[in-house]
Order: sequence, then C-alpha cells, then structure tokens
Amino acid sequence: MKKLLLLFCLITAVRSVAFADAIAINHFVIKENPFAVDQVAVVATDTAGVTQENVNGLFTFVMNGFDYQLKFEKGVAFYRQKLDRSTFLYAKHVNESGTHSILYYIYKHDSKLSPWHISWVLLVAIPLGLILIAYMFKRFIIAAVIIFLIFLYFNYHNNLSIPTFFESIIDGLKGMF
Repeated sequence: MKKLLLLFCLITAVRSVAFADAIAINHFVIKENPFAVDQVAVVATDTAGVTQENVNGLFTFVMNGFDYQLKFEKGVAFYRQKLDRSTFLYAKHVNESGTHSILYYIYKHDSKLSPWHISWVLLVAIPLGLILIAYMFKRFIIAAVIIFLIFLYFNYHNNLSIPTFFESIIDGLKGMF
C-alpha cells in the first residue's frame, strides 16, 4: 500500500512538472535604471505594458550586435554597460515564438537617461519624405541631399549603423504580418 501511494505521488509530481508553462519574453521595454547612474534596465511586459513579475532567470539579448545574458528578477534585468552619451540602443530577443526587437534612442541630459522608442515607420518615413520633397520640388534637391546626409551622420554618430537600420525596418515589417 505504501509503495502504491508513493508511486501515485511520484506520478502526480512528474505530471505537474511536465506540463509547466515555459516563461517567454514576447514584449519588453527599456527604462532608466533607478539604482545606477548612466545605465538602463530591460523590463519584461505584456501587450498592455504591465510588468511580468513571473519572469525570472537568464535570458539572452542582443544589444547593438553583442550577446548579453541578462538576469531577470521579477521581470526586470539590468543592462550593465554605462552610456556616456546619447545613443541608439537596438535590443533583440529570440525565443520559440519568434524574434522580438526594439530600437530606442537613449537621450542623456544632466544625469538622467530618457529612452525614446523609435518606430520602424519613422525610419522609413524620413528618407522617403526627403525623396518625395526632392522629386516634387526640383529646387530642393540639394537641400534634401544635405538633410539626408545630416540624417545619416546623426545615425552613424549615435551608433545606428546601416545594417542595424535595415534590420530594424525588416523586423518591423515582419511584425506586421
């Protein structure tokens, strides 16, 4: 009888472990780290922007092309790299449900960091708008070329390379479908 009861308890325990839900990060945001100066935090959220406090453990993120193992505790992980100046931060996470990536512009002013989400639509709209203006008004071609070169220099100077630029746009287009 004891062996039968032990076997029943063992089967119940194995069954509950076998059907446990896997924790996945499908949405995340970048925020200023409240505990460290010039650092940001990655917060796992749901679609409504509420922090998922059940996310704990190590997750791999690609930040500006470099792999980092971020340790999440109660839905928050700290990106330990110090940001010396305003910069673009392209964060990407790959899991079973797909690739999730976000482009942020981290604006540094005084001793604070202000992350601004940059939509892929904006990355497409600025060059297309300049091309459209140059096409419609022939005398603005030189001005449009100069503004486009300033746009490229600003992106390059703030760590947004051309491959990251196009990767962000392609990930945004994949998210539409």
